[in-house]
Amino acid sequence: MTTTTVRTRTQAAAERLPGAWGLGLHRGALEIKQFFRQRDQVVFTFAFPVVFLFLFASIFSDDVQGAGVTASQLYVPAMMASGIMSTSFQSLGISIAVERDEKALRRLRGTPMPPASYFLGKIWLVLFTGLVETAILLLVGTTLYGVDLPSDGTRWFDFAWIFVLGLTGCSLLGIAISSVPKSAKSASSVVVLPFLVLQFISGVYISIGTIPDWMLNIGALFPLKWLCQGLRGVFLPDSARVLEQAGSWEFGRIALVLVAWCVGGLVLCLLTFRWKNRRDG
Repeated sequence: MTTTTVRTRTQAAAERLPGAWGLGLHRGALEIKQFFRQRDQVVFTFAFPVVFLFLFASIFSDDVQGAGVTASQLYVPAMMASGIMSTSFQSLGISIAVERDEKALRRLRGTPMPPASYFLGKIWLVLFTGLVETAILLLVGTTLYGVDLPSDGTRWFDFAWIFVLGLTGCSLLGIAISSVPKSAKSASSVVVLPFLVLQFISGVYISIGTIPDWMLNIGALFPLKWLCQGLRGVFLPDSARVLEQAGSWEFGRIALVLVAWCVGGLVLCLLTFRWKNRRDG
């Protein structure tokens, strides 16, 4: 009878424990709280794309011939795409590598918390920071550079799935690349360099029309190029389609590539993610 009572109490306690989803929400709230406690990180994260938008839009402000937009307007969706990848790929790639090197992941793995809750917490952080940064860039773009918000629901629907798929694909890629750095000290170099290169060959800093085709083809293998193209299709008039490599927004292809990166990124994460450094055995 005593054994039965103990077993019943244990089962009742287990039933009262929050599940992976509930713990993920708590973990997400903790991640967001920790993010805002580091004020220098907050300022850098949200100000970096805005400063670059201001610099490039101020330097290149002429009308783009035959496109019906100014060069500065082209930079608004491009910087939004870059901001999405920054808050997902770059942020997760560096932060997870640091947590692994500091053995925080190893300690978390030893707790009863389901592994899924850790990743859910990161997803909530990325979603929150991505939305805030996008909103800031939209405010700057509409206020200072004459970018018009979409007037029909179809464009907003396109924005929603491009944002979600792009953020998801870049986040999974960031989790995967977090296993590459051998230490926290090398994490920034390992993650920032490929991100910087992608920004140049994906149409963030340089117009698509001036980038060699072979570079564009390399950029097309990664999600950033399609994020830029999709967001241009949402926030720029259809006359700007002539600036694209295919002369079209290619929303169907954008969806296929971003979905492929979500699936491929998940496979990469499952194959490469580690809770401890290789040197720890």
